[in-house]
Parts: sequence; structure tokens; C-alpha cells
Amino acid sequence: MKKYVGLLMLLVVCAVPVLAQRSGGGVHAGGGGHMGGGGFIPHHGPRAFRGTPEPQGDHPNFRDGDGHPNAPHVHTDGRWVGHRTGRDDGHYHLDHPFEHGRFPGGFGRGHVFHLSGGGPERFWFGGFFFGVAAFDFAYCSDWLWESDPVVIYEDPDHDGWYLAYNARLGTYVHVQYLGTS
Repeated sequence: MKKYVGLLMLLVVCAVPVLAQRSGGGVHAGGGGHMGGGGFIPHHGPRAFRGTPEPQGDHPNFRDGDGHPNAPHVHTDGRWVGHRTGRDDGHYHLDHPFEHGRFPGGFGRGHVFHLSGGGPERFWFGGFFFGVAAFDFAYCSDWLWESDPVVIYEDPDHDGWYLAYNARLGTYVHVQYLGTS
């Protein structure tokens, strides 16, 4: 009997972290605030932008609340802050969209990857390689390139680009798929 009680306790101890990760269907279960990060993963990527583009300039300000980063980020209500530039934003123009093919690894919150190395110019996980848009380099300066959890979303506005969302920080950048190893 003691053997079974010990086994049961071991199973409970192992199951608690798994259940904690799954609370809220993968959505951050922490209290207060509207900022993502800390494990929050959006249900979907941004919707295609319709309207007058917001001017970005060379140094746009994305800090829209106390404790929010000055980088494109996602609120826990699913609002993608900083993705209101429209299709004609020259910062994300590619002469050859999808030059290296399309990312086959899966999109959205059911596909969390952990960075395995590199930096903004070229990073990887699971044998897939990406590069951050030069305009977005400053927005990923605090990413941990050896371990951060990222989720890839399709960019509905900029051909050839995807959005890499950092679940630890709640921020995202435009990335181009560079192929496999």
C-alpha cells in the first residue's frame, strides 16, 4: 500500500506543473494588467489591417500603459499593439517574398518552440531558421536566443513575413523564414 501511495504522490507532483501550464487553455492565468508575456499565448495572430496606417517613423513608441514595453506587444485581450502599418510599409518590403519557401512547422498557440541559438540576424529552433526584420532588431534586444519560447503567426499584411511572438516577454517581431538545416 505504501508503494502505491508513494507512486500516487509522485504522479501528483509531476502533474501539477503540467496542469498549471494548461490553465486557461494556454492563456496567461496571472492576475491584473492587460499586458501579455509570462506565458500568455494569443489565440490567433493579428487581423489584416484595414484603415489609415499609423506612421511608424524611425523610433515609434509602443508603450501604451504602465509596465508595457516600448516594443510591439500583445495584450491579454488579444489586441496586437504596433501592427497597424498596412501593406505598403516599406520597412517590411521584400523583393522576393517566401524566397526560401513557407514555414512548415505550424502556427499559433498549439505550436510553441524554444529558441536554440543565434541572434536577430539568424536564429533557429527545431531545424528551422529565421531572420528578424532589420527594422525590428531593437524590439528583440532582450530575447534569450538560447531558450525563449516563441510562437509563429502568419503576417496578414506583409508578404513574406511571419510574426515571432515571445511568450516570456509578450513582445513580437517580424521574421522571415530562411529554410531548414
